[in-house]
Amino acid sequence: MYSILPALVASVFLGYGLYVLCTQGFTRIGISFSALCMISAFWQGTWAVLFQVHTPGLAMFLIKFGYLLILFLPTSLYHFLTEVSDRPNERHLVYLSYGIASILALFLIGGDLFVAGYYEYFWGYYPKAGPLHPVHVLQTVVVVCRGLYITLLQQKTAPPNKRIRLRLCIAGILTYFFAAVDYLCNYGFEFYPPGVLFIAVSLGIITVAIVKYGLFNPMAIAASVAHEMRTPLLSIRNQAQGINKYIPTLLHSYQLAVANNLCPPSLPPFALNYLATIGKTLTHEVDRTSAVLDMMLASIKMDQIDKSSFAQHDMGHCLNEAIERYTYDRQDRERIVVSAAEDQDFRFYGSDTLLILVLFNLLKNALYAIKVAGKGEIQIWTVGGPSINRLYFRDTGTGIAGDALPNIFDGFFTTKQSGGTGVGLTFCHRVMASFGGRIRCDSVAGQYTTFTLEFPVVENAPDTAPDKMVSPIVATSLRQTEESTAHSPPHVL
Repeated sequence: MYSILPALVASVFLGYGLYVLCTQGFTRIGISFSALCMISAFWQGTWAVLFQVHTPGLAMFLIKFGYLLILFLPTSLYHFLTEVSDRPNERHLVYLSYGIASILALFLIGGDLFVAGYYEYFWGYYPKAGPLHPVHVLQTVVVVCRGLYITLLQQKTAPPNKRIRLRLCIAGILTYFFAAVDYLCNYGFEFYPPGVLFIAVSLGIITVAIVKYGLFNPMAIAASVAHEMRTPLLSIRNQAQGINKYIPTLLHSYQLAVANNLCPPSLPPFALNYLATIGKTLTHEVDRTSAVLDMMLASIKMDQIDKSSFAQHDMGHCLNEAIERYTYDRQDRERIVVSAAEDQDFRFYGSDTLLILVLFNLLKNALYAIKVAGKGEIQIWTVGGPSINRLYFRDTGTGIAGDALPNIFDGFFTTKQSGGTGVGLTFCHRVMASFGGRIRCDSVAGQYTTFTLEFPVVENAPDTAPDKMVSPIVATSLRQTEESTAHSPPHVL
């Protein structure tokens, strides 16, 4: 009966470790967590068998066999916390700890310096600590405390969602650490080792971090990165505005000084033009980056949008707002042709904020395709229908290759050679689905790409909704963006 609990916990850890590895992929966090689960399962599974053995020789074999991976358990805890805390500079210490565990494993296999036999307790055999066993105990204390310390430091400055995940990891590993009370049994204290209960509870805590707060979710990780970029981007924008404000005065003073022979003309004409526009250029680039972050954050948090806040909005108005607010390079604005007839305008039921961000993304992608192709323009038009209203968005740039077309709405898939995040079209797809509509794409490589946004007719929907009902997430995104500045059958996705 003493083997039932460790056997049950071992099977849970083994199954969960494999599940995380299969569903979350071979990421650094996923691998480190799966390693922790596997080692825990190995530990408890071996002890479950050991408690059923009645032959001393077999018991000694199981003890050494079980400890082969148990030696790496504290380092796996440290490794997991290092990856969760995003501290790559700690990895050399993690590898050093793995090295120490490997050396202890050699002593374990080669003699009795690490395990000096066994005790016979009321529940069965249990390993007896040898002279080198305290080294393993000391290593456990040092590396786990170090891991908890760096995670504690990281959560103090982390964004709110990430802070919750880190705190749950701290709680989970700290609970796991209490399983070290089992070491007392290695030194002759006879009580049924309760460590199995602590590691079971710790798995439950970490599971909450994984399932509820997306510990291994790449979109959640992307959200953390996006939040952390906010502050430096704001600082750069403020500095750029300062440059834009004071550079004209300095350039004017320089030109007066040259005209009055007070200093030689040391700056070439192109340098004067460059300095005159550098502030606007920096502000423009920051604004575009902020718009990308807005779309990323809104996409990640789509599940937090309350659809009851949706209202009727005029498509023509949203289209004009998006075109006017978007930040363009040079003469890109002239490439956009809106040919929506007044009698083809329509209203849709959803969020105008989200739709404007969708149009931002389509504009960004289309202008990129035109730039790469060195040709093209953007055509936008609307068509009303008895049950479905449509907005068509076409660019005549590079087009999309046929083998890539079925994947363009997949998360993190991008056809851009550089600078693509792969979240923009995923965001568009999710927004249109939340409106009860859909987005489709038809493209011929080298000729055109056409996106069709389909909206259900909403004749009986309420006419208005108060602004305060708009989702705080997307409302913040749009506010930040404002401050910073005949069709072939489509491919269905």
